[in-house]
Amino acid sequence: MKKMFSMSLVMLLAISVILAGCGNKNQGASNASGGDTGSSAKTSNVQIGMVTDVGGVNDKSFNQSAWEALQATGKDTGAKVKYLQSKSDQDYIPNLNQFVKGDFNLTWGIGFNLANAIGQVAKENPNKNLAIIDSVVDAPNVKSVVFAENEGSFLVGVVAGKLTKTNKIGFVGGQDSPLIKRFEKGFEAGIKAVNPNAKLEVNYTGAFDKPDLGKAAAATIYNDGADIIFHAAGGSGTGVFNEALARKQQGQQVWVIGVDKDQSLEFGDDVTLTSMVKHVDEAVKRVSKEVVDGKFKGGVETLTLKDNGIGLADTSTKNVPKDVLDLVEQYKQKIIKGEITVPSK
Repeated sequence: MKKMFSMSLVMLLAISVILAGCGNKNQGASNASGGDTGSSAKTSNVQIGMVTDVGGVNDKSFNQSAWEALQATGKDTGAKVKYLQSKSDQDYIPNLNQFVKGDFNLTWGIGFNLANAIGQVAKENPNKNLAIIDSVVDAPNVKSVVFAENEGSFLVGVVAGKLTKTNKIGFVGGQDSPLIKRFEKGFEAGIKAVNPNAKLEVNYTGAFDKPDLGKAAAATIYNDGADIIFHAAGGSGTGVFNEALARKQQGQQVWVIGVDKDQSLEFGDDVTLTSMVKHVDEAVKRVSKEVVDGKFKGGVETLTLKDNGIGLADTSTKNVPKDVLDLVEQYKQKIIKGEITVPSK
């Protein structure tokens, strides 16, 4: 009897070891790589792809915010998410088609530059779901998400107008386009609302992926006496921050106003006055979740101050005095109530 008990115990231990080994093997197989992410806590058959513009997924701004949101969606829902990076506009359609032909449930195009490519791919694949940020594509299978950038830019214009010590302020844009003009014109209107004597110097780099051009543009504006620059230049905006940081090390106090996400988290509070945040992340999460829940519908969604789709970064309290933030809130409410119409061009 004792012998039989001992044999049974040995067999039980052996079975336990085998089961444990199988569990470890399955856990290792669930780890994704090469831009794929998912969740080990939840499982889903949904696949969501994202195609960047030429700024790239690590642009410290627009594309990065979208990808981080998509990663969060994967972790929350178990959906498989992946990005493809575009090195030029010639990559847009091949990258989009890689997801569409691969039966992904949703394919994102990040940025207005992908509008034509999204439109073409959507037309050729009417049964596939696509979405785009910052442009409107008129197709029943495309969700277009746009923002009232001019309204958010007005608010950081109020900050710049009140805090400039030289009455010279700069704006560095990427490509000269209707979208970036909304940033510029809203910013200018905000400055003039609180400081009619301030002058705005504008410089477009012509690209969203050239930090060296952003740095040169910022240097020119700072050399002309500006002490604050607002950029809407994507990856080129990294150069604006680099120029400000270099001057800070030399004892010169200049400021940058970040864009799209809280850029103080990347470049620090020493030179980041505030950031005009576009909640691209929330838009990506919401639309992607619609796909996971089987509730996706094409159409246009416009996010404004009223929708909390744009605004100032929460960290603005570090460098912007309370009285200025209170003034910003007053103008925000006037815009929401329709008492102020912010120009967009």
